[in-house]
Amino acid sequence: MGKISVADIKSLMKSTGVGMMDCKKALEANEGDMDKAIEFLREKGLATQAKKADRAAAEGIVTAVVNGNTGVLLEVNTETDFAANTDDIKNFVNAVANTIIEKNPADVEALKAETISGGTATVGEVLTELAGMKIRENIVIRRFVRMEGVLASYIHNGGSIGVMVKLDTDLPAEKVAEVGKDVAMQSAALNAPYLCREDVPADVLEKEKEIILAQMAEDPKMASKPEQVKVKIAEGKVGSYYKENCLLEQMFVKNDLFKGTVGEYVKDAAKKLGGSISVAEVVRYERGEGVEKKEDNLADEVAKMIK
Repeated sequence: MGKISVADIKSLMKSTGVGMMDCKKALEANEGDMDKAIEFLREKGLATQAKKADRAAAEGIVTAVVNGNTGVLLEVNTETDFAANTDDIKNFVNAVANTIIEKNPADVEALKAETISGGTATVGEVLTELAGMKIRENIVIRRFVRMEGVLASYIHNGGSIGVMVKLDTDLPAEKVAEVGKDVAMQSAALNAPYLCREDVPADVLEKEKEIILAQMAEDPKMASKPEQVKVKIAEGKVGSYYKENCLLEQMFVKNDLFKGTVGEYVKDAAKKLGGSISVAEVVRYERGEGVEKKEDNLADEVAKMIK
């Protein structure tokens, strides 16, 4: 068998959408025969996955795994919720989360090159086989965050929303676990874009003031007031923006447990536990957020099938 050329590999990659190394192996296994190499990739499930790769994956699972002082929040998308609920996907997502904890990859591409936790193949290889041979849907490892410290997490509705919270505390992790979970549940429920008022960008505040001033201009009772008075009123009303958009300034949703803001709840809990607790970081993932679902009508779908 002669040496496989770069041109042949590129041609096969273009025809199938499969990665370079898999195309090289397919050509080598079939003595450079392009048609046989394509058939080889299809049999392996690789070409099937490539054809599905442009289909929107907006369902799936958001999961959180905490192991000691290391945790990961991970989103893996599928095309259907049926696929997301299979044991194959659930086991894959759990193994990927453990891989992130163990290997600390820089990003999704680096993650795919790592050997999957508890296995011998890479995450990318397992993903391709799972998508092409078992699930037969596009599967996407969309994003993850790996955190270290005193961590708590909350998963809502079987993986539709996931939140990871990092606490700064001088108390043992097990003592503050419930506080962390309560903060995570608050984030899941009300989705504050910022942790505290210091995190709100200046341009966002200015835009909010502009909106308030524009509303006052439309109000006959307010329109006649001097401009400097209206500016002062607008600055005062920004406080309500903080209460809605800053997690620590929102009213605590579990008001049967504590009546006050989230920040006040955390301080009260710290006092009762005899130490200090502050919320250092909160990361919230909502499954499929920002992913456009492609809508194909029946006529288009039939046309694609008979081409």
